[in-house]
Amino acid sequence: MSARNEDRTQGLHNRIVQLHRGGSSIRGIARQLGISRHQVSRFLAAHQADRDEGSRGALPRPKQKRASNLDAYEESLVQLLERYPDITAVRAHEELAQRGFAGGYGIVKRRLRQLRGAKPVEWVQRFETGPGVQAQMDYSTYTIDFTSEGPRRVHLFSYLLAYSRRQYLSFVESQDFSTTIREHVRAFEYFQGVAATCLYDNMKVVVTRYEGNEPVYNTRFLGFATHYGYRPVACRPRRSQTKGKVERPFHYVETNLLNARTFHSLEHLNDVLRWWLSEKADVRIHRETKQRPLDRYHQEQPHLIALPDHAYDTAEVVYRCVSVEGSIVYCQNRYSVPWRYIGLTLPVRITEHELFVYGPHIELVARHPLFARQLTGQAHLLQEHEPRDDGEKKYEVLKQRYDELGPVAVRFLAGLIKHRRYGKDEAHKILTLLETYHRHDLLTAIERAVRYGAYSRSAVERILAIQATPKTALDSLAEKEQQQLKSLLGDKPVRPRSGKDYQKLLDEQTHRQSHEAGDATNEQQAKDEGEERGEKQAEGNAGQDSHGHPDAEHDGSEREEQHDRRDEGDEGDDGDEGDDDACAVGA
Repeated sequence: MSARNEDRTQGLHNRIVQLHRGGSSIRGIARQLGISRHQVSRFLAAHQADRDEGSRGALPRPKQKRASNLDAYEESLVQLLERYPDITAVRAHEELAQRGFAGGYGIVKRRLRQLRGAKPVEWVQRFETGPGVQAQMDYSTYTIDFTSEGPRRVHLFSYLLAYSRRQYLSFVESQDFSTTIREHVRAFEYFQGVAATCLYDNMKVVVTRYEGNEPVYNTRFLGFATHYGYRPVACRPRRSQTKGKVERPFHYVETNLLNARTFHSLEHLNDVLRWWLSEKADVRIHRETKQRPLDRYHQEQPHLIALPDHAYDTAEVVYRCVSVEGSIVYCQNRYSVPWRYIGLTLPVRITEHELFVYGPHIELVARHPLFARQLTGQAHLLQEHEPRDDGEKKYEVLKQRYDELGPVAVRFLAGLIKHRRYGKDEAHKILTLLETYHRHDLLTAIERAVRYGAYSRSAVERILAIQATPKTALDSLAEKEQQQLKSLLGDKPVRPRSGKDYQKLLDEQTHRQSHEAGDATNEQQAKDEGEERGEKQAEGNAGQDSHGHPDAEHDGSEREEQHDRRDEGDEGDDGDEGDDDACAVGA
């Protein structure tokens, strides 16, 4: 109600009161003021109630509850609500209808809402962290009408430092694992460091599942986080308040960056975004910190974890089977591979802008520019990958593929070429069945075809359709992992040794130690005997007379001792001691 209408109404009410006090009747007041008698009666009744009960000022009067057909069944509805707290209005209406209620669904829904009452909003305390302690990451999806590309769905990646409120933003085409970690690396380089922890919601890239209330993190993402030395933390489900610092800036992007602006393409959008971050978002006064995010970032940057010398490899690696056309398929687009690899499953490495195909020995065999994600049905074919008019060489490669499958496959290839007009083409197509069926199933089908002389591709396909089961996604993944392990470990893995081999090594070591101990004992004995001979010789010299002749008594005893020593040397186990004694006697 406007101020002028309110003044007019108050003036009318005052005039009604004055005329009524003057003794005018309700009919006379209505005729004089040009209003209805009911309007005069209602105002006079309300005026008298205000005088008797006290004026409520500007507060509205409470609405009086009207009688309802549901009042008689309210007790039953309360009992249902106590027994089944999550009961819906539809089920409550069905139960009340069985008890005689003839009203509609809407009145039951409104009464059920009144009985339950409004859910209390949980109070959330704002949590502030120190510099370099925490970051928050999230995605937000938008559909943007580009002037040159038309409407297109894009995703806004956001990584925000909780202390400074400075953030890194980038519009991307997908929220997959490779894109997520690639944008993380760019955010780390943008901030020249990493926060100690980072909050995430429960996206599959980060959290695989929950066991009870505990999240089970994606092992690949944990490896990425370990490379940079920070700890990922998953928020509790349906608790967006815990990431309010990164959730709120999306609204700022929508109302400032995307508002009243047009963009030609995704590249143009990211160019404008980079300008907007440096010229607008970083230098504004934040309403919570009352400072510019760029200024607080300069305080926070020294507290960030330093970046490693080498960035994490964000490339995706998959395995693809080379088709009979000499190409592999990625994201519904074809990329050529040298024709000699037809039928092989090769590793493919995908970066942000390029696709690399590697051979069985991890040598690079093909390199292509990557098609944009929104493009499908495209083909990038290189002329040097196509086969030359050398039929003999092509046939040699084909025989080599069948020779790898075994003797039965070689016999089948010979029969196929002999009995079929286009046997070589059919042989190439049979090799591509390895992408759909297990190797042993294909060999079993080929063996059965040879047994019955059914040399044709259609015969092999019929046998597989009846007897074999196509590979599941898990089977294909297991084969890819086995091929990767085989390329890493080689064709001849180290076999475990038996315990007897280790026992021989222990016996040899024990024998060597005992032999070394015996040699040391012999050396000590020889040393002791040498010292004893020196003492004997000194005594002999002392026993000579003044004319230089030996004393008879001393000479006799010395001979006896030498004779005894020679006998002991002959009886010893080691001949070296006897030789030493003999030398000593000769001396």
